Amino acid sequence: MKKPVRVAAFLLALGTVGAAGFLLISFLGRSSGGTGPISLSWCSIFSPEGYIGAYLDAHAAELASPGGTDDTPVTFIVQPGQTATEIAETLAVRGLVSDAELFRRYVQYYEMDAGIEAGEYTLRQTMTIPEIAVALQRGLAPEVVVTVLEGWRLEETAAAVADQTSIDEAEFLALVTTGWHDQVSSYGFLAQVPGEASLEGFLFPETYRLPEDAVGLDLLTRMLETFDARVTGDVRAAAANQGFTLYDLITLASIVEREVVLDAERPLVAGVYHNRLDWAGPLLNADPTIQYALGVPGDWWPELSPDDPLTDTPYNTYLYVGLPPSPICSPGLASIQATARPEETDYQYFVADCVLQDGSHIFASTLEEHEQNVLICPGGEP
Repeated sequence: MKKPVRVAAFLLALGTVGAAGFLLISFLGRSSGGTGPISLSWCSIFSPEGYIGAYLDAHAAELASPGGTDDTPVTFIVQPGQTATEIAETLAVRGLVSDAELFRRYVQYYEMDAGIEAGEYTLRQTMTIPEIAVALQRGLAPEVVVTVLEGWRLEETAAAVADQTSIDEAEFLALVTTGWHDQVSSYGFLAQVPGEASLEGFLFPETYRLPEDAVGLDLLTRMLETFDARVTGDVRAAAANQGFTLYDLITLASIVEREVVLDAERPLVAGVYHNRLDWAGPLLNADPTIQYALGVPGDWWPELSPDDPLTDTPYNTYLYVGLPPSPICSPGLASIQATARPEETDYQYFVADCVLQDGSHIFASTLEEHEQNVLICPGGEP
């Protein structure tokens, strides 16, 4: 008789738990801002869909609330093969959703998890979970592709952005020149940009994917996030070991960017400039800094002649000691890394190799050697 009694007791307990669960779900639906008790049949209560539906209804208020108050655009990357659970946890870590489990259940219930594809997305903390779920459906968000090249100065970048998007050239240029002070403040490295300086040098050259209706701040945020991620802590530490601040590093790297064609030579040229800075009363003697100062619309990098008079500008590194006042372009990662870790040589001079004509240079340790090289290939820097 014990076995039938146990079975009966089990069934009674199961019925009691089921009834309690129904009452609890109904209560949660009311107390969380839902529209009332959820209409579920006894079968649907015990189905996965029924439980998730009841769970979402109980959290209706949270679904309608944004994850935060910061409206700054945030670049969110979905990696290939990431699960909905992993995506939800990353969203929570980034402060984009307040409850990772709630996001996961929402996309599962509405069968949106399968529609999330790998790629870059622009999100904001002020978006709700349903809004973020829709934004991550790539097919629903038309995009534009923006390519910014290494060695471009601010004006060239602004013009290229306007050519590739609906972002206004003048507005973007104003944003990266002076307007950024009031628009972006969450990037610690910007504290090293002095005074009222522009963001010259910090608009990281890369190909970016943006929403079709993106504004200038969307792109700027993406550029600064990319800079912060690519110029890693070990690169910054290596620059510090050279006695350079981050701003110094980007300033010299921008000169290396304009000087060098071949990646293999970037550490060598960077080493030459480091050697010159180590002199007493150092002069960099870098043509690109003068080109930067003399650049005008339509000719941002004018050709220089040895017969040109020395222009009196702080960017004339033939006249003024040390680094110029600011970067002169956006250097690529190879130039930044080379400047942080220059090749140690005795070289003090270089001239473009007019024999190979492949963008390479001939290097020299003494002025006498350099003068001999210049006789073969005129036009080298003193």
